[in-house]
Amino acid sequence: MQERVTMADVARVVGVSTATVSYVLSGKRAVAPATRTAVETAIAELGFTVNSAARSLRTGRTSLVALIVPDISNPFFAQLAATLQEELRSLGLHVVVCNTGARRDEERALLAEAVQQRFAGVVITPFRLLPRDMETLADAGIPAVVSADVDFGPVDLVAPDTRAATRQALERVTAAQRRRIAMIAGPRDATGGDPRLELLRTLARQFGTALPRELVVRGEHTREAGAAGFAELMRRRYRPDAVFCGNDVIAVGALDKAREMGIDIPGDVALVGHDDASFASLVRPQLTTIRYPAEEVGRAAAQLLKERLGGRSVHRTVRVRAEFVARASV
Repeated sequence: MQERVTMADVARVVGVSTATVSYVLSGKRAVAPATRTAVETAIAELGFTVNSAARSLRTGRTSLVALIVPDISNPFFAQLAATLQEELRSLGLHVVVCNTGARRDEERALLAEAVQQRFAGVVITPFRLLPRDMETLADAGIPAVVSADVDFGPVDLVAPDTRAATRQALERVTAAQRRRIAMIAGPRDATGGDPRLELLRTLARQFGTALPRELVVRGEHTREAGAAGFAELMRRRYRPDAVFCGNDVIAVGALDKAREMGIDIPGDVALVGHDDASFASLVRPQLTTIRYPAEEVGRAAAQLLKERLGGRSVHRTVRVRAEFVARASV
């Protein structure tokens, strides 16, 4: 029977100390990029994995990390889960994906379950959760990373930087002589409001146009809400000629309804999504959108979690830059 590969085996192959290998795995200390690459290559080639059973006995924790998201059917979160799992694999950690349906009671219940089951960590995209609800994890000593558009109190945070991309989207829309801008936004009771709506409203003024209250409709981040919201906007006395959407799922619902109503996209109405989900380039017309890269979000969340598991106590925020992606819907 083949013997288990140890950390010492990895260190010997690379020519470094076992402490250096440990730092690469945990993120507890900085390691030179060339050394980190060499260690990660040796780990992959040797098939090294962390002894989860031994670690559980030592720490009192399982090898499970909860990824708590509002809608697992959204490809953005599927890609986030895949990246997070890949990044945490070398630590012997496994990701359990939990879907909340954007309900606060379910979000709170899953945090309580993570504490009860002694999870090693939690990565969460909250929808209606409040910052104070995260205290249950802090009290239990479970490291957590929040992925959100808004500040979430004293906790590690991965947040988007979308200002430049939103400005580019507005430049593209207004260059196409679209002045009546509307938005299908998220619900009013979402935690922290709707930063994407507020940013669009602020930047629109700089382009000499506006996002009036009567051209903002709200709903859940679903395809059905996108269809209903688009139909409602098209019934307005001053029909918009450009519609921004809270995410790409909403935008696809808007495309569905436009097709049903005989409204041409982009001939009659320009349409802009958000996230650049995997289907954005597959729908017709291909969706112009603001790309918030799920892979980079996953890598950032994994790194923050590794640092926490390695002993870092100071909270950190990582901002992931969004990009404007021009396609055929504008």
